[in-house]
Amino acid sequence: MTRGRAGAIVAVALAAGLALRLVRLDARPMHHDEANQALKFGALLERGEYAYDAHDHHGPTLYYVTLPFAWLRGQATLASLDERTLRAVPAAFGAATVLLLPLLAPGIGRTAVAAATLLMATSPAMVFYSRMYIQESMFACFTLTFAIAIGRAATEQGWQWPVLAGIAAGLAAATKETAVIVVPASLTACALAWWSLGSRRSSFALTNAGSAAMVSLAIGAGIAALFYSSFLVHPGGVLEPVRAAATYFQRGIDPENHVQPWHYYVRLLAWSSSGGLVWTEALVLILATVGAATAWTALDASRPDRVFWHRYLTANAAIALAVFSTIPYKTPWNLLPFYTVTIVSAGIGISALARATGSRAAHVLLVGAVAIASAHLSWQAWRASVVYASDPRNPYVYAQTVPDAVRMAARIRDLAALHRERERMPVTVIAPAGEQWPLPWYLRTMTHVGYWTDASDAPDLTAPVIVSSAGHTDLLDATLGDRYVSEFFGLRPEVLLSVYVERSLWDRFLSRAGPGERGRGD
Repeated sequence: MTRGRAGAIVAVALAAGLALRLVRLDARPMHHDEANQALKFGALLERGEYAYDAHDHHGPTLYYVTLPFAWLRGQATLASLDERTLRAVPAAFGAATVLLLPLLAPGIGRTAVAAATLLMATSPAMVFYSRMYIQESMFACFTLTFAIAIGRAATEQGWQWPVLAGIAAGLAAATKETAVIVVPASLTACALAWWSLGSRRSSFALTNAGSAAMVSLAIGAGIAALFYSSFLVHPGGVLEPVRAAATYFQRGIDPENHVQPWHYYVRLLAWSSSGGLVWTEALVLILATVGAATAWTALDASRPDRVFWHRYLTANAAIALAVFSTIPYKTPWNLLPFYTVTIVSAGIGISALARATGSRAAHVLLVGAVAIASAHLSWQAWRASVVYASDPRNPYVYAQTVPDAVRMAARIRDLAALHRERERMPVTVIAPAGEQWPLPWYLRTMTHVGYWTDASDAPDLTAPVIVSSAGHTDLLDATLGDRYVSEFFGLRPEVLLSVYVERSLWDRFLSRAGPGERGRGD
């Protein structure tokens, strides 16, 4: 494929990827994980406060990188933030992951790169999780950068690639603790591919390998230390990832929840069907298998560097998938780091098919098939990210907040607008910690909201509005009597919350509300 054609395809892929990632970023209710991250960022934005939590939240890069996005939109407080600002950060890194792929052209060829950019830009999984304010999209970008950098460091001279590898490794380690899986997977795959070449590896054997490794290690450690110490504000934070390692190791091998079978990720990507909706990225997995098969069975003696790259990248995908599949603790977004390399392997598979089909007509058919596949993936990505963004039939949805929770928060804000204290109206929330989120995000403009996990701990059961989980409703019904009117709202599938409203405030609300709101209270 000519440079011009490859460049045109990359440009089209980038445009499609940006559109799918950036359009209607507020279409989906905030997931409770997103809301938790948003409030942690709010403390950094408003007060410059950040300290790494070794037991939760993951690394600090997401919060620090979000700062310029908020500043560019003139947002300096938590109350002024919105979903578009926050989700634009992972969306930008999702698009940046697409832009990384041309760096692979010297190793895997322009045809493989062009095909992989189309698949990466339109993959429903990559698009959906690039629109969530969580670490995964950034993490996938940094780990793919590391994989590319060490591959080029192994096959080319110069210090730029070891330096880039160190930067990427440091950023990955400062983003998420699973860097201890993905980074070694890349190193192992690189060593395996290099060893598999036998005598042919002498054509590009590393010089100054030890010095390059030390430079990369020093840069990576320095960058990670800067982030974990909050840029030296909390020097002791440098040691916190060591404490976190034990926590996440225990959580991974003996989880209390999020336990899934070994084939969970492959099944999720290959085929999902529920309520008449079908989702599949099986073609990517098939093409990646083709790429792996040709990489390890064919040997082009004239291009040992090409053989190395094909074997390195396909082994990288396989090793990372195997490790993540072995760990019992699984959440769907954890597939991103190994799926990025899997998509590159699929591009290698398409390139192998192009070489195997000598006729022009066969090439035209292959190009048409890739275009149709990309269009189908784009359609699925749009359905997943916008049309069915919070629908439980969507396989990428996981413990997702339902739209009813957004209506509940809107109801509370509407009630506050009628109360004499306005945004200072007291609100009492009584629910287990996992059932309080994402309310703190949706009620972020209200300054007198209190959260308790048990009704006996709540200091005041006379607030104008009380939100309760199902476990506390019997007590509250008996305590509050007919002084309050109650409504039920969904939070997540099979999770309900009750909203108790002081009767005088409820009557005032009904007198101002439209016909559609009348009759909802009990």
